Amino acid sequence: MISITETAAEKAKEILKAEGKDDWGLRIYTADSGGCGPSYGMDLDENPSTDDEVVEKSGLKVFFDKNTSQNLDGMEVDFIDEGDRKGFILTGTPPSSSCGSGCSSCG
Repeated sequence: MISITETAAEKAKEILKAEGKDDWGLRIYTADSGGCGPSYGMDLDENPSTDDEVVEKSGLKVFFDKNTSQNLDGMEVDFIDEGDRKGFILTGTPPSSSCGSGCSSCG
């Protein structure tokens, strides 16, 4: 199962409140599949779909479809604010990771 840091939960709730969407959640989805596996995106969403898995942290709901949830098992959603680097990140190694550091298609 994916986990959410307290920092990420608080920042997401702050964003939702600023948007006037206090009771919405954060959706994590599979955005693209490249040579080194899928990439992921995040968006605001009002409700989970019928087949979604839902994780809650400090009042924040996070939705993902079962495929995305399986691909992110053991990973963590965090929020960083380090000068030029600011935003939500996924940390950890996805269980389906098949690309090592020498992968030529990774860029």
